[in-house]
Amino acid sequence: MSEISNEISWADFEKVLIVAGTVTRVEAFPEARKPAWKVWADFGPYGERKTSAQIAALYDAGALVGRQIVGVINFPEKQIGPFRSQFLLTGFHTDEGVVITAIERPVPNGARLA
Repeated sequence: MSEISNEISWADFEKVLIVAGTVTRVEAFPEARKPAWKVWADFGPYGERKTSAQIAALYDAGALVGRQIVGVINFPEKQIGPFRSQFLLTGFHTDEGVVITAIERPVPNGARLA
C-alpha cells in the first residue's frame, strides 16, 4: 500500500458533492475511444445529468437502468468526443473493467455521501 502524502481537510472533502442517483437511460457510445456507455441519472433535487462511463466491459445497458449509482456532480462539465459529460460515475478499476460504486440499500436520489 502506498503512503498517503496528499492529505486533505474535512473542508476540502465537503467541497466534493458526492450523491446518489438512479440510472434512467443508457445508450451506446460508439464514438468513445474505449468501450463506454452514455448514462443518464436522476439526482433528485439536482436534476437529471448525463455522463460517459467506461463500464461496458462489466455492465449491460439493461442491467444499469433503475440501478442506484454514486456520482460526483460538481466537477466542471467535460467534452468527450461529441458528448458533454455532466457528472463522474464513481467506481473502482480492476483488471476486468470498472466496478461501479454500489449502494447497499436504497436511499433518496440526491442523498449526499457522509
